[in-house]
Amino acid sequence: MACLLRVPLSTHLAGFTRLTRRFYAHSPLVFSDEIQTAKIDNKPIVALESTIITHGMPYPKNLETAYEVENIIRKQGAIPATIAILKGQMTIGLTTSQLEYLAQAKGVIKASRRDLATVMADGLDGATTVAGTIIASELANIPVFVTGGIGGVHRDGENTMDISADLTELGRSKTLVVCSGVKSILDIGKTLEYLETQGVTVCSFGESKQFPAFYNRRSGHEAPYNVVNAEHAARVLHAARTLHLSSGTVVAVPVPEEFAMDEKIIQGAISNALVEAERRCIHGKEITPFLLDAVSKATGGASLNTNIALIKNNAKVGAEIAIQYEKLRKSSPGAGQKRKCNGSTITRQLHTSCIRNTESEDGDVLVIGGANVDRTYRITEDKVQVTPL
Repeated sequence: MACLLRVPLSTHLAGFTRLTRRFYAHSPLVFSDEIQTAKIDNKPIVALESTIITHGMPYPKNLETAYEVENIIRKQGAIPATIAILKGQMTIGLTTSQLEYLAQAKGVIKASRRDLATVMADGLDGATTVAGTIIASELANIPVFVTGGIGGVHRDGENTMDISADLTELGRSKTLVVCSGVKSILDIGKTLEYLETQGVTVCSFGESKQFPAFYNRRSGHEAPYNVVNAEHAARVLHAARTLHLSSGTVVAVPVPEEFAMDEKIIQGAISNALVEAERRCIHGKEITPFLLDAVSKATGGASLNTNIALIKNNAKVGAEIAIQYEKLRKSSPGAGQKRKCNGSTITRQLHTSCIRNTESEDGDVLVIGGANVDRTYRITEDKVQVTPL
């Protein structure tokens, strides 16, 4: 038996569930009005993490920086979407009042993949790490994400097995992450090797393949590729999505020359901080904020200024990439469908991906099999002639 199901647009917008292979799914996300409008209007959106607000800088510098980064993205012509878990709800695009709350909130949990379910189930506040933000970006279908620096393989990681979940998440997502490379407190060489194993495309930004080292423009390691500008980076992202690679892209942007720090000073501060962390038995997800704070104190706050400068620069680059990618997407065959925020379709993947496709297409659905529906088939042609059985 075969029957034709027509699902009107109003049904999607009302938040009805979508039928797919043995799954019914409601979107786990809440979108701000600004992001919801941007998605419906197909405007370029840039995702932003929230641990930099809660664990990266002291108040009120954290709030000031959050505002400035969002404003930079808006001035470029894109829409910023700061992501966090507020009272158990994954929120895409924080309002002014929500940013103010998060900047001063106590006991906010750093939320990576392993933490998301517990934080949401218990109704807690969570600041999404790079890994956590990548997952939310995938769910929200936001292709470009801007941060300061990604996590990586910690020094002596071959013995401690302390490897950031950011790296495995990049290997199972489609997101393009704009950063200033790997934080200098980590083992950059081993991190690049790990990213290669995960199938992540790593590109330096600019004419050189020299991979940046967060506080410094050069790490002594080369990236496999380089993208000369935002349009070039957008082409790489578009090609990756056309191929359905289900693995991410890192665009590593060197810190502006005038804010780069002396390598000897930074390395000395990091070495001393690592010794102190070992003495205090600080490990796991607490080690990175401790080291960054220790380095900031050792450099008289200069490293914090560099951190802020590189994040602002990354925001500008990320917005430009998002804009160029949206132009490519709109000019591609099959483009022009408006995005939906309410309701999502869970699709089966051939890769270990966290992808949840939240783009819904209007149209008729041909259902085959009768009462026990196992598969649905969507007709994409403009005109289909149906012959009665």
